[in-house]
Amino acid sequence: MKCNVNQVLVGSKTVLVPYSALHVPKYHEWMLCEELRELTASEPLSLEEEYEMQQKWQVDEDKLTFIILSREGIDLPIDCILQDTRLPQCPMVGDVNIFINGALEGLQSPLNANDEEDEGHAEVEIMIAEPSYRRRGYAREALQMTLHYATGYPFSPSETISSPLKISPTRLLTRISETNTPSISLFESLGFKLTKHISVFSEVEMRWSLERSAH
Repeated sequence: MKCNVNQVLVGSKTVLVPYSALHVPKYHEWMLCEELRELTASEPLSLEEEYEMQQKWQVDEDKLTFIILSREGIDLPIDCILQDTRLPQCPMVGDVNIFINGALEGLQSPLNANDEEDEGHAEVEIMIAEPSYRRRGYAREALQMTLHYATGYPFSPSETISSPLKISPTRLLTRISETNTPSISLFESLGFKLTKHISVFSEVEMRWSLERSAH
């Protein structure tokens, strides 16, 4: 997405940067893993196709993507820029995405609870591809910063993140394998609640709820 092409978000554990051509070889390596492809519902691509996909994602207005880097042991300022020479020292550990379904203007309005079918949503996905970085708080912080950036709602304690999209949090949803209990628990802790089972894909759908987030 063009809006985050120069955006860097800095947390205590993670740094989020836009997906660039520099990240493609590592991302391609991740996607050679059948387990990761199944978890992300991804098709195997050649390296050339992966570069083409990166270029497409960079300009698509319906897909917000950040690469998750670890900043452990690396001192970075909150206002870090892409040209910072310390960023290449931060290892890639995963990615986080928001897929825009519907007109952005519609997604900026809260979902009417009486609607049987909403007219749009923003689907959230996250992947910590490097096993050694799982269960260490990376996914949680990356989600908090990304959701804060996309909505303006204070998912993240940082006060430095401004939202160019201003999506209503009530438009957020995620679909997760029904056996992936750690991810389900993670999204529950951020205010998402189970709304339906999708039996044909063995998935659950979760939507953000103000009532849930207040607990």
